[in-house]
Amino acid sequence: MSSVLVVGGTSGIGLEFARMRAGRGDEVVLTGRDGHRADTIAKGFGAGGIGLDLGRPGEIAAALADVGRVDHLVVAGVSRDDNKVTEYDIDAALRLVTLKLVGYTEVVHTLVSRLHDDSAIVLFGGQAKERPYPGATTVATVNAGVRGLMNTLAVELAPIRVNAVHPGVVGDSPYWQAKPEKVLAALRTETPTGRLATMADVVDAVDFLLRNGSVNAVELTVDGGWLLG
Repeated sequence: MSSVLVVGGTSGIGLEFARMRAGRGDEVVLTGRDGHRADTIAKGFGAGGIGLDLGRPGEIAAALADVGRVDHLVVAGVSRDDNKVTEYDIDAALRLVTLKLVGYTEVVHTLVSRLHDDSAIVLFGGQAKERPYPGATTVATVNAGVRGLMNTLAVELAPIRVNAVHPGVVGDSPYWQAKPEKVLAALRTETPTGRLATMADVVDAVDFLLRNGSVNAVELTVDGGWLLG
C-alpha cells in the first residue's frame, strides 16, 4: 500500500486519479480550495480531504501540517484563465502564475521532509504550451514553466523522481464536456487517432510516471497525436 497525495483532487482528472488509487487499496489524501467539499468528496471513496488553495502559497505549509509520509505526490491543481495580451487582466495572470508555479513549488518544499528516496512526483502542465489559442497567454506560459520546474526539482531532489504530464483536449473532462459537440467533433478530425484523450487515459499516464522507476524528468504528452493534426 502506498501513501498518495493529490493536490487538486476534487474534480476532473485529479479526482479520477484519487478514486483509482483508493480503489487499489492505497492511502489517499486529496486537496481542494474548499476544505469541507474536499473532505466530503474524499469520504465518498475512503480517502481523506484537506482544504488547500495553491493560489495562496503562504498558507500551504499549515494546510499540509498533518500529512505524513508521501510515496506518490500528484500536483494537478489548475485554474481556467482566458487572458489575451491585448486585453490583459493582470490580477488573473498573477493568480494563475502564483498557483501553478509558486504554489506547486511550495507544496514540494513543504513536503520535502516527508518524501523519501523512492518517492515520485508528477506535475500537471498542458498542451497549450505547444499549441496556444487566443486567450491562452498565461496558460501557455505557465505550462511551459512546468518543464523548467520539473527539471530543477529532478536535480535538486534526486534520487526522487519528478515527471510532468501534458494532457491535450480531454474530451470527457468537465471543462471540455461543456463545449458544443461541433467543437469536439472538429477536434477529433484534427487528431490522428480519431478520438480525443479521456480522463482514464491521463490517469493511466500519471500512474505510469509514478511507478516506473527509470522514468525521470520526462514530459509525457497525452493527446492522441493532436499536435500533428
